[in-house]
This record gives sequence, C-alpha cells and structure tokens, in this order.
Amino acid sequence: MQPRLPALRPQVLTAATVAPLLLLTACSDGSGADGAVSGAEPAASIATAAEGGAEGGAEGADPAAADAVPPQLLTMEVIAEHPWDDSAFTQGLEIDDDGSLLVGTGQRGESAIYRVPDWRNDPGHVDRHDLPEEFFGEGITRAGDTVWQLTWQENTAIARDAATLEETHRAEYDTEGWGLCAFQDELAMSDGTGTLTFRDPATFDALREVEVTAAGNPVTHLNELECVDGADGPEVWANIWTTNEIARIDPATGIVTGAVDASALREGMTPEQADRADVFNGIAHIPGTDHFLVTGKWWPTLFEVRFTPA
Repeated sequence: MQPRLPALRPQVLTAATVAPLLLLTACSDGSGADGAVSGAEPAASIATAAEGGAEGGAEGADPAAADAVPPQLLTMEVIAEHPWDDSAFTQGLEIDDDGSLLVGTGQRGESAIYRVPDWRNDPGHVDRHDLPEEFFGEGITRAGDTVWQLTWQENTAIARDAATLEETHRAEYDTEGWGLCAFQDELAMSDGTGTLTFRDPATFDALREVEVTAAGNPVTHLNELECVDGADGPEVWANIWTTNEIARIDPATGIVTGAVDASALREGMTPEQADRADVFNGIAHIPGTDHFLVTGKWWPTLFEVRFTPA
C-alpha cells in the first residue's frame, strides 16, 4: 500500500468542493514502498483536488449525465472508540460470520493475517499466520469457506480456510494488489489505480472491470475496500490512499455516490501517536447495523462510526 507519509492535514469538505472529487493519477517516483502503483505519487485529497477541478465534471461532460452528478457529502459520527494494536500496519479489515474481526497487515517480513475475537475491548488476536518474508500483505475478504488475502507486488492471492486461516492454495493476477471485498457472486479488487476489477470468488478469475469516476472525473489510488449490500443496492466503500477520505462507489457503474471526510479522527492522537501513525486505511461494515469500523496503519484506535448525509 504505500510509502510512509507525514500526518495528513485535516481537509474541510463542502458540497461545492467535493463535487469534482478528482484525484491525481499515478506517476512514477520509484519509491518501491508498500502498494504504490509502481512507485506512485501520493493522491491529492478530495478537497485539494476538487479545488483545482473543473466544476460540473470533466471537460465536455454533459452536466445532466448520471456520471456528472456530484457525490453526496456524508458526515461521520463516532459511535465508540476501541483499543487497537498500533504495531499493526493495517491493510484489510472484515467482520467474520462469528462476529470476530479479520485483520490483514503489511510490511515485508511483518505481513500477517489473524482474528481479533473481542475487538470491542481487546485488540489481542488468535489464529495468526505470517506471510513469507518476500510477500507484502494487502487486502483480505471472506467468500464462503475461503478467506482471500492479496499481496502487493507479488501477483499472488492466497486462499485460506475460513475457519483456521491456514493457507489452502494460491491464485495469480497481473496487477498490483491493494484492496479486496466480497459480494455474494463476485469479489471487488483495487490495484491503486482508478480501476475496480471484479473476480470469481472461487477461482479468482477476472470477470469485469469498471473505471471509478466522481462528477465525471477519474478517481485513482483506490485502496482498502468494503462491499456492502446497502438499502439502495450494492455499494463498495473505498479508502483513497494518502487522504483521510472514503468514497462510496456504485459497483455497477463505478460512479462515486458519496464522500466522507475522516480527518477529524486524528485530532485525538497524542503528538507521539500522530508522529507514528501512517495513512488512514481499513474499513469494515458491521452486519445488521449501519456502523463501520475504521482505522489506519499504525493507529492506536479502532473507531466505530456511522455515515449520514451532511
């Protein structure tokens, strides 16, 4: 997922500035760090990029077209704060069928997958499985009896037994691996670009792709993902790498339908915690509720939040 960056400065989103939601496309700097798209530059934040974007969408776009409609601005309400392991370079979060929290972490020689049974009160974990040292762990998701775990640049998806998290087999893909989530019939995968690739949950074969746009503009640096069966249909929620924002995406069209600014979550950190903390990353929906869990890489807190229209 990405080179370490200084703490991100809070961004203020308004209905006007969020409209374009244009994020800078990747370009090479050769950093070779976690998840950068072959060494991508950091993405512009939603607010910063929007200030430089053309109001009303991409040049020449029909303002009446569905893909030119600005995304809905959402506010984030913190419901609870739970202790979190600040040594975890969080790459993937997902609530399992038994209510425990599945966690995937990154960094070479430190990547792992494990389960946190009592995530509300104790970040202690069980069923930990470390990745080979040459692998950089990325997003995770459960699909039936299988938990899939991505690797960053190793072009390898690791299939695991959902009960034990032990590896069962592997599959290959051609891109980098960043985020992963599951609907009933397909997986959604990000690779740090603006493309979501949908895959067969059994074979990991690619089924289709969509390009993500907001107000007619491309959105890139899609990172950790969460698939949700929303009230109005399926949704993919995506962290945008190097920003404090989350995008809600229509998986059928790739259109960003909602945007969340989570920069306020950093305000409660001590100076020492803020200095250690890396980027905002990790999102898991709590089934049967409208609550989500969010955190970041090397963050000390797991936040339980709700998103509502601004």
